[in-house]
Amino acid sequence: QSEAATGETFVNVWMHNGFVRVNEEKMSKSLGNFFTVRAVMARYRPEAIRFFILSSHYRSPLNYADEQLEEAHSALIRLYTALRGMAPDSAGEAGSEYRQRFDEAMDDDFNTPVAIAVLFDLAREINRQKAIDAELANRLAALLRSLGGALGLLQALPEDFLKGGAPAPASATAGLDTARIEHLIQLRLEARQRKDWAAADAIRNDLKTQGVLLEDTPGGTIWRRQ
Repeated sequence: QSEAATGETFVNVWMHNGFVRVNEEKMSKSLGNFFTVRAVMARYRPEAIRFFILSSHYRSPLNYADEQLEEAHSALIRLYTALRGMAPDSAGEAGSEYRQRFDEAMDDDFNTPVAIAVLFDLAREINRQKAIDAELANRLAALLRSLGGALGLLQALPEDFLKGGAPAPASATAGLDTARIEHLIQLRLEARQRKDWAAADAIRNDLKTQGVLLEDTPGGTIWRRQ
């Protein structure tokens, strides 16, 4: 009927997915434990929601809980951290064995949990190579972005993702904008330059309590939101 009405192909693939559960209970209006996509997107990034869904096999029950979405966001932070500082578009891909494992997982009944595990193995190798072979690390980063793209993941700029945080209204970083964070980092740098370690540590700890983590690198201090 849809094809007759629109003249367009309706679907090419039918996939019978598992039921959605909420805190290990069946989701239903009668139990009052249902949610809307709009409500979830007001609290979590769309990419974190996508990662959460893909982390379970499509035929398995999907258990929705705030903890699961927070874990998905944290997992994306680890992947984007591996891409941070890389130039993945400059040298072409490397690591054909990772692509082969990824493709095999996707060809095995769309086994996205195994495919995601390959992404984390690749991210670990990128982090290892950063201090050994920067060119190889960049080429592996290109592969990580490419494989992530097949799942609709890891296409944002790492700095944008890591400094953006989660959109939850209750986030500890609400109201702490980028300009304020950069100002505090500059004050900490000045404290370190005059060897006022207590003041520098106080600024770091204050930012940490507000959900901002600092990392001192040879190129300067970088930061991200939790």
